[in-house]
Amino acid sequence: MSLPVGKIIIVSGPSGVGKGTLLKRVFAESGLPLVLSVSATTRKSRPGEIDGVHYRFLEATDFENRRKNGEFLECFEVFATGVWYGTLKSDVENALSEGKWVVLEIDVQGALAVKEVYPDALTVFIKPKSVEVLKERLLGRGTESEAAMNRRLETALKELEHAGQFQFVVINDDLETAVKELTEVLA
Repeated sequence: MSLPVGKIIIVSGPSGVGKGTLLKRVFAESGLPLVLSVSATTRKSRPGEIDGVHYRFLEATDFENRRKNGEFLECFEVFATGVWYGTLKSDVENALSEGKWVVLEIDVQGALAVKEVYPDALTVFIKPKSVEVLKERLLGRGTESEAAMNRRLETALKELEHAGQFQFVVINDDLETAVKELTEVLA
């Protein structure tokens, strides 16, 4: 009897492009054996976020110890703020051994690091219709200072330059169309 073999699917793109909204719909409607990898972070939870569902909220010392012990598939400090995000190897390996299709919704830097470890991973880059639309989405969140927003926009512009390093690009202009396109890529 052979063991089930899962897949790794990397979905990336700039902050504010709608990756989370798009993936929620694909998970609900596709019927594929998808499981979302829950990233770990040192940032504090926002209202409504649940530990282990939205993120694994770790104390900075715990995160650092895990990083030193090589427990992360990828991890990086984001926006030079002292806040770290990462993907725990054990979460991915456990889901793969169960035959699941593990979806990593991660930033471009993390995506490129995971591709080094899993070169056969399916990679999808989510793009906005335009930079102006992306700016509007980020501003609409209203969760950050102007300085933090400017850092996110600067990073987003740099991330958009990496779209060509992904196997597939989906433009998230119309949600229905983007859901259909992403589902077709995965199926």
